[in-house]
Amino acid sequence: MKIGKTCVGCAQCATFCKTDAIKVKGKALIMDVCIECGICAEYCPMKAIEVSI
Repeated sequence: MKIGKTCVGCAQCATFCKTDAIKVKGKALIMDVCIECGICAEYCPMKAIEVSI
């Protein structure tokens, strides 16, 4: 997972993360516990999260 430049720090992604792997400090940060399920990318209103397959 990668957070792009369009992230505005709204925390919408963190709200839906099942593993609590996203912390927002100005912009979103993806932690090591991320399982790359892609839910955060689905709910990001800015489409700032890139899912690596």
